[in-house]
This record gives sequence, C-alpha cells and structure tokens, in this order.
Amino acid sequence: MDSDFGIPRELSDLQKLRSQYQPELPPCLQGTTVRVEFGDATIAADPSGAHTISRSFPHTYGQPIAHFLRATAKVPDAQIIPSILQLENFGVTDEILATYKNQGGYDLLGRTKDQIRTTEQVNAALNACTALKLDALVIIGGVTSNTDAAQLAETFAERKCPTKVVGIPVTLNGDLKNQFVETNVGFDTICKVNSQLISNVCTDALSAEKYYYFIRLMGRKASHVALECTLQSHPNMVILAEEVAASKLTLFDITKQICDAVQARAEQDKYHGVILLPEGLIESIPEVFSLLQEIHGLLRQGVSADNISAQLSPWASALFEFLPPFIRKQLLLHPESDDSAQLSQIETEKLLAHLVEAEMNKRLKEGTYKGKKFNAICHFFGYQARGSLPSKFDCDYAYVLGHIAYHILAAGLNGYMATVTNLKNPVNKWKCGAAPVTAMMTVKRYGRGHGASTLGKPALHPATVDLKGKSYELLRQNAIKFLMDDVYRNPGPLQFDGPGADAKAVSLCVEDQDYMGRIKKLQEHLDKVRSIVKPGCSQDVLKAALSAMASVTDILSVMSSPSTGGTPF
Repeated sequence: MDSDFGIPRELSDLQKLRSQYQPELPPCLQGTTVRVEFGDATIAADPSGAHTISRSFPHTYGQPIAHFLRATAKVPDAQIIPSILQLENFGVTDEILATYKNQGGYDLLGRTKDQIRTTEQVNAALNACTALKLDALVIIGGVTSNTDAAQLAETFAERKCPTKVVGIPVTLNGDLKNQFVETNVGFDTICKVNSQLISNVCTDALSAEKYYYFIRLMGRKASHVALECTLQSHPNMVILAEEVAASKLTLFDITKQICDAVQARAEQDKYHGVILLPEGLIESIPEVFSLLQEIHGLLRQGVSADNISAQLSPWASALFEFLPPFIRKQLLLHPESDDSAQLSQIETEKLLAHLVEAEMNKRLKEGTYKGKKFNAICHFFGYQARGSLPSKFDCDYAYVLGHIAYHILAAGLNGYMATVTNLKNPVNKWKCGAAPVTAMMTVKRYGRGHGASTLGKPALHPATVDLKGKSYELLRQNAIKFLMDDVYRNPGPLQFDGPGADAKAVSLCVEDQDYMGRIKKLQEHLDKVRSIVKPGCSQDVLKAALSAMASVTDILSVMSSPSTGGTPF
C-alpha cells in the first residue's frame, strides 16, 4: 500500500525533541552480547485444541520458550548471540529515519487489513521473500496479523525457505493478550489520549450541567480501551460489551439501565453525565447479533442491501424496522473478513441516545420522571487518538521489542513472537523473551442453526475483558461513586518528561501478569527438588517428595484436561 516511506518530513519543535529521545533498554539487552536460554517445549493454551493445532503446524508447534539474559548470567547450555544491529539494502537512511523516530510510524509503514490466508497469498509472500533473499520477515500487528505470521512461518519451514518469521504485538485494541503478552504497543498511547479527551468532555458536562455525552471508543470487539479510559478519567458510566454478553442484556435492558441512572442523578439535581461505550457493544447485544448474522448470511448469498429487509425472518424484520433508519443503513454494510460487522461505522452511541431520549420522554409524560428534559450529545473517539505521538511507555516498549526481534532472528528462531513481561515495573526490571505463536493459539467452534457446530482453524483470538480480573473488580468497586459523585479525573495531555511521563495503564499495573517469571520460578523449584532428591537421599525425603509430587500431578492433570477446560493463567 502507499505510504510516505523514503520521504523525510518537516517536524515541529516538539517532534524534533521527541526524535532525540533515546528509549531505554533493560539490562539483559545491553552490551555487545546477549545470552538466550531455552525453556521447556510449549503446549497449546487450550488443551482441547492441542491436536488440531499440532496437526496444522507440525514444523512450528511445541517449540520452547526463550529467555534473553545478560551474557554474564550463569546459565548452563546457553547460546551466545552477538548484538549487531544494522539496516542495509533497504534504502533506509539515517536522514529518513530521524524524522520518524519516536513519532509512531503509522505514516512510515502504512497499515492494511489485508490478510495472508489463501494459498495464492501465501505463495506470493514466499516468492517475494525468496526473490529478495530476505533473512527475516517481521510482522507487526494484532491477532490477525500474528495468525498470518504463524502460518507463514509454518509454510516457510515446510518448504525449506530460509526466511524466518517473527511477530510483534502491536494493536491499539489491547486484545492481543495471553499468558505471554501483557499488553500491546499502541494501547497505552490511545488510552491516554482518549482519557484526556473524555476528561475534557467531563469538564464541559460539569460546566453546562445540561447534557449527557455518549462517547463510543474504538477497540473492536473487546472493551479493553473503554475499561482503561474509565479507570483513568472516571466518567459516570461505562457499558462493557463483555458485561452485556455475560448477562445477555437486550437493547431494552441497556436502555433501562441508562435511564434509571439518569433518573437517579436527576433526583440529586444533576442533569449531565458522560457515558462510555465500546464499539464492540453492538455485537454483544443478543438480538442485534442474531439480526446481523441473518443480514450477513443474505449478503453472502448475493442479496443486495436494498432487498435484505424483505427476506429477513419475521422477528428479525420486526427488530430491523424498529431501529432508526441511520442504524438500519449501517447494519447493512458488508461484514469484515472475519464476518464481524463494520464496528467503526455503526453509531451505537446515537442509537442508545435516541432510545434513552424516547424512554425519558415517555417517563416524563407518564409522570414517573419529574426532572428536566433529557439532552444528549454524541462522539466517536478513535481516529483522533491512534495517530498521536506515542507515549514514553510505547516508545520504550516498541524499542525493546524491536531489539528482541533481532535476537530472535539471530538465534535462528522461526514462528516466534517477541515478548516482554514485568511491564508494570521500571524498564530495568523488564524481562525479555520469545514465545512460539502456536502456543498462543486456540481453536473455536462455531454454530450456525439447528445446533450445527463447525471446528474453526487454529488462530490467535481477541482476548476479552476478564470479568473476574482485578481491573474489572476495581471498576465495580468504584461504579456507584463514578455514577453519582462526578469524581471526574483529568490525566492531562501526554507527558514526555516530568510528572506523569512514567505513568502506565491502570489495567496493566493492577494485574499480576508475570507468567514467564512464574514459569521460570517453577523451573527453579523443580531444579531444587532434583538437587535434593538424588540416589543416596534418605527414605523420608524420597517418600515426602513422591507424596507431594503425586498430589500435585493429580491436581494438574485434572485442571489441564480438555474436559475441564483448564486455563493456562
């Protein structure tokens, strides 16, 4: 796709200052050499899909995790990798890169929704890498891009193509999360920029005291952006897609929930408020999702958008006609490649504002609501934030991931994703590694009518907000206070130095996510057991070890069996 690659840019004074910032590296990546230690072979995150994944990726499934350590670390059987970073044969000059350093890079690399899935697409990629004699292909993106990276790595290995493939977790949606990946490049920036915009709106709401602001946030199906922005800016309400899906809330339920909140605030003489909505909310509403499934099915059959209404089932037709004309038009848009709706184009905020206004007018007319007239203003925040100058955290994180990608390739690894854990701590405590993309894959079952079930292909799937996680628990603890007390918080614009510069996402800081660190700690315990329980140890030591290990293995076997759906983290 077209981009500004190769064109130096004119920078503002702030951009020039940011281009001079030197991101930090953790100690394990500093110096002229880096040591890599390989752990045990990995398994699938979902035991029930392990056979399907291993069969689909015979060359890249089961590879070990890798830890990158200081060259001076005492690690047996470790491999030394020289740290020689250089760009050559790509027409990249210092002059060009100087104008993009710490600027985000969207306009340098370009972005696309293209996928590498079909045989023709995979062959085209293989032929291009072969023709260019590429040593490596680094794919930057979210769950879709990294699923493609895994497929390319497998195909290249099968056909003995020397090009190695590495993935980098970059997506503003924050939904490429698993036991190896704590957060994604871009998520910190978009949440901070959005939070400032939301806080500005909160201030305006408190000033005018007569409007309810409905703000839809970009983030695809998961609600990570909406949750994080709520924890940073403290709006009055947020309706998470995961909550709606879990409770099977209908449009009527959501409308009533908002109206009840408006009425409760009116009883305290408050006629203003700010409500956040993730863009994926629309697909989490059961009846709307079913309607979309019918519409997409008809579109796949070649039925034109103008004729779809007449071919819907009776209940779907009734719902379709109930919706405002602007929403009907948006629901008729052709779905994305993954069969999801074009979420950024569906104005859920306007739909809910319309329904809430109608219900509040009804209550006013019936006398069950005695407050002032309800007034709404709607916004969609997405494109405004994702092109921002990156936060200090994202600059450091991307810089470290880039170095890790080099070391992955220098070690001759293929089909891996660069990973950093312990991210909530300062950079000098970050732990760097790499994990096979196949270890992050799951296999979903899809049903379509009459109980039919189709086994999907192995893929990375978007991680949704964990309703049992600490971030959500923090939201629930503060929900009533946020709703009624107007405790709006303004984190201000992105800071690159001084107070606030080192602030990190709340959802990152409250969770205990050091999975790779815990794996390493477990290995240390196992090594200690091996060092104690050796031929010549006492009978009592041997019996205690056997009893303890038998109990542990029994419990873990039950937890990790496919029938129990054991979770890896």
